[in-house]
Amino acid sequence: MNHLLKVPVVASRAFSSTARQLKNRVPEAQKLFQEDNGLPVHIKGGTNDVLLYRATMTLAIAGTGYSLYWLLFASMPQKKS
Repeated sequence: MNHLLKVPVVASRAFSSTARQLKNRVPEAQKLFQEDNGLPVHIKGGTNDVLLYRATMTLAIAGTGYSLYWLLFASMPQKKS
């Protein structure tokens, strides 16, 4: 019966704001992205940002090329045999 009396206490602790304090990292990110180092914004985040940007650009260019190929293929008349 005692364990049933503890349920509201445990539930309130799980959702309280004092359970875990997170460090505010926004000012650090603002300094990083507002720094004038000649890099575009999409690359200032580091290696992961560069890799994501290049992968996105590669997929976009490859997809555009693939679409244009099939558009050209569909526009050519079929040879009747």
